[in-house]
Amino acid sequence: MSEAAAGTGIRRFPKPKHSAGRNLKAAIGVGALLGALVLIAVFVGPVAWYPLVAVAMALATWEVCTRLREGGYVLPRTLMIIMGQAMIWASWPLGTTGLVAAYVIGVLGMMVGRLFHHGRNTPPQNYVRDTAVSIFVLTWIPMFGTFAAMIALIEGNGVAGGFYIVTFMLCVVASDTGGYIAGVSFGSHPMAPAVSPKKSWEGFAGSVGFAMLAGALSVHFLLHQDWWWGTLLGLLLACCATLGDLVESQFKRELGIKDMSNLLPGHGGMMDRIDGMLPAATVTWLILSLIGG
Repeated sequence: MSEAAAGTGIRRFPKPKHSAGRNLKAAIGVGALLGALVLIAVFVGPVAWYPLVAVAMALATWEVCTRLREGGYVLPRTLMIIMGQAMIWASWPLGTTGLVAAYVIGVLGMMVGRLFHHGRNTPPQNYVRDTAVSIFVLTWIPMFGTFAAMIALIEGNGVAGGFYIVTFMLCVVASDTGGYIAGVSFGSHPMAPAVSPKKSWEGFAGSVGFAMLAGALSVHFLLHQDWWWGTLLGLLLACCATLGDLVESQFKRELGIKDMSNLLPGHGGMMDRIDGMLPAATVTWLILSLIGG
């Protein structure tokens, strides 16, 4: 405490160890708008939730494919967006069967399309690299995103599907908030400095703790199930969300970019906002399906 502060009797708290690193006013405004859209979709049900997820996945796929193409990769961007949409919408009437069927068709289309990208008489260049990256993106974004859409279809024990979406979103928000607060305030031990220097073990602990608490409360009061299901959900969700953040960090590091785009002021691109949410949605769908079933 400084002498001036001591003389006035005012306690000076230590400054945070890390800055936010973004425009908080813009981020809060965009976050509030996105939150409002999510709330509307939750209230309306799958009729609104599916289009919201579909638009987000299309934008994220476009962003990632555009950045990869700028980096020299050859990807069928239009085909990937179309097949991503097919995966999402096929899952509404057919569930995971529709998802897998559309995914397989998309993979086959990319394998054959890249093989003859330069015609039948010209051998393809970097075929394995570009095909593998295309399949990776198709899995990373629309396939994982489809599980987020299918959360709206879960119903069990007299609980409407909207409450399962609310549980998912509360855990995601809690994980992000806990990680942000703990990381900014106490983060001093890097988690994976070679991949994401700002990611700390303290932030990860905050993500896990907040997500487990939100999960326990949500599952108990909203889904009327044993609270320990919620703690398991929060733990797995926070772990998957953190891994998703690390994957995107390494992805951008290899491409030499900071954000996927500037679509969302204060947040970067759509993919910068949902990178951790995508793998988290997959494990959430699994846990909540077990609860609902």
